[in-house]
Amino acid sequence: MAVFKPFKAIRPIPERAQDVAALPYDVMNSDEAREMVKGKPYSFLHVDKAEVDLDKSVDLYDKKVYLKARENLDKLVSDGVCKSDETPCIYIYRQIMNGRSQTGLVGCTAIDDYINNVIKKHELTRADKEADRINHVDYCDANTGPIFLTYREDDFINTTVEKWKAEHEPVYDFVSEGVDNTVWVIDCPETIKAITEKFAAIDYLYIADGHHRAASAVKVGKMRREQNPAYTGEEEFNFFLAVLFPSNELEIMDYNRVMKDLNGYSSEEFISKIKEVFDVEAVGTEAYKPEAKHTFGMLLDGTWYKLTAKEGTYDPNDPVDQLDVSILQKNVIAPIFGIEDPRTDKRIDFIGGIRGLSELERRVNTDMKIAFSMYPTTLDDLMDIADAGQIMPPKSTWFEPKLMSGLFIHKLS
Repeated sequence: MAVFKPFKAIRPIPERAQDVAALPYDVMNSDEAREMVKGKPYSFLHVDKAEVDLDKSVDLYDKKVYLKARENLDKLVSDGVCKSDETPCIYIYRQIMNGRSQTGLVGCTAIDDYINNVIKKHELTRADKEADRINHVDYCDANTGPIFLTYREDDFINTTVEKWKAEHEPVYDFVSEGVDNTVWVIDCPETIKAITEKFAAIDYLYIADGHHRAASAVKVGKMRREQNPAYTGEEEFNFFLAVLFPSNELEIMDYNRVMKDLNGYSSEEFISKIKEVFDVEAVGTEAYKPEAKHTFGMLLDGTWYKLTAKEGTYDPNDPVDQLDVSILQKNVIAPIFGIEDPRTDKRIDFIGGIRGLSELERRVNTDMKIAFSMYPTTLDDLMDIADAGQIMPPKSTWFEPKLMSGLFIHKLS
């Protein structure tokens, strides 16, 4: 049983939505964010990456950054750029990118569902990244960025959402970063009740993207419980901001790899090692994009190769071992490159599929030696692994489009 409830969103007034909306804090670095906010006084990056308004000498995790974030959030409200809805609502959030549409519901999910694994995870989190967002949420007294959740599609929810869209005008409809963003407000108590009751009959929700934001939101909620031992469970700090998308509307893109060197091997020696675990076919100078699971592209010395995993190099019945990212890590990245922990090793980098294979070629021609193009992990893979209580290797999934931050803010008190 999944808890999904309405809330009083603090959100931009309609004429300011496009000015406020910003990409998530973790898809750019501080220098990029400083450039992105130039001439944009209302950009939500002033909240999510508040160091942009401080001297570069200030440490990214200094208390000053979190205090500035709270100041900037409060200013959006005091200046009238953002306002709180008067009654709890659920929000419909549709994104269209390159002609593909995905429509989610914005509301709050329960920290207890996260703790009890009704909300299932598939990634490990890093303590340093958690600590940053814990401070951010705690100082702001708000969830400022939504968690990207998915669920197995449901006809009733789909029909209810489409009917509301057809009968009501959106409050926001704008294009940002090449993505159409449209929002409707569901303020009808009967419709809200029907949606929440339907989610209460759904067994599990799955984190698609935002594991660190989710873990941090839950830890802040638990901190607030300790600070308020008489809590009832109904306080807003018991819930966190989320957008729930049906799994059939989502797309996972490839998440590719580049390496700085061949770990001491010559190119001929390296290809010989590769042939022990893959069937190798040279395909020429045109970038090779894998067309099926267990196939890979490899760019080395100006030539692209098609690699096909040999039988016996993975267990087809193990949901993690049969992943392409696992096959590459277990058979190539660890034993040949000597990279045991790809999350921390500086010799490897990861390129989201949104950048295209030309980015792999650019990197190999500049600061890297070799690249691997991947076939995307599937939503079924993700949910199967989460259902099995297992964890994906790092950098297994890349979702597009990214959810815009600043359109919905959930206050914790």
